[in-house]
Amino acid sequence: HREPVRRLVQMRLDQKIQRRVDVSDIVQDVLVEANRRLQEYLAKPVMPFRLWIRQIAKDRIIDAHRRHRVSAKRSIDREQPLVAPAGLDQSTIQLAAQLCDPELTPAAAATQQEMARRVEAAIEELGEQDHEIIVMRHYEQLSNQEVAQALGLSEPAASMRYLRAIRRLRTALSDEPLEGDA
Repeated sequence: HREPVRRLVQMRLDQKIQRRVDVSDIVQDVLVEANRRLQEYLAKPVMPFRLWIRQIAKDRIIDAHRRHRVSAKRSIDREQPLVAPAGLDQSTIQLAAQLCDPELTPAAAATQQEMARRVEAAIEELGEQDHEIIVMRHYEQLSNQEVAQALGLSEPAASMRYLRAIRRLRTALSDEPLEGDA
């Protein structure tokens, strides 16, 4: 369960906070907390295990944001990065490939990297519901059933919300010219 938790934390933890706190530290905290609460969960499982772990991770991410945004002696918003952010997550590249024109040839591999950056930026610009469902499906790699349960929706409603979010993402991407186009 470590890798899905790592992806979740990496995607949802503010980049500025990631300069202060290593993602692996939060992942370790999540797994320690899950281990501590495991007997309680097994006695009365209120949701699937994967969603339970995800909820613990979201709680730890919120804690990290509170600790490092609110009570930091030095304002995290004023910090400058020492290094460039890590490379694009593989799931971003895969999502970009799915959204690209199916007629693209292997020669368009360089364009795919740029497309991945554009996809990531476009996802950030989506409304909260669209952003959330795309992140859950593609970055956290939750199934439609898990997404429906996490959001308190029926499976058909979760599917429809996802399809609408993908349509809006495609529209946002089609409105943006590629670098070099003008």
